[in-house]
Amino acid sequence: MGGTGVPINFDAPAVLRKWPSLRNQRRTEGAGPYLLLDGTLDECIGEFMAKPTASRHLYEIHTAPQPPLVSAVLSGDHIVELARLRDFL
Repeated sequence: MGGTGVPINFDAPAVLRKWPSLRNQRRTEGAGPYLLLDGTLDECIGEFMAKPTASRHLYEIHTAPQPPLVSAVLSGDHIVELARLRDFL
């Protein structure tokens, strides 16, 4: 599919999570990331891309792995690359 030759199911179930933060810094003590959106990989990518660039490091997407391009937990740069690929396809 596209330039990768690897199909990605953007309709796969996924959740967007955000880490608690203080002054735009991730707080790792405590409960961990909390749920923002329970939907598809496509919806979670879209919601992530709508966030300010400076705070994207606080977000991650959890989904079923789709090797080799999609891991179980996706963060920042990886999500941006998937968004570019999705828009290209």
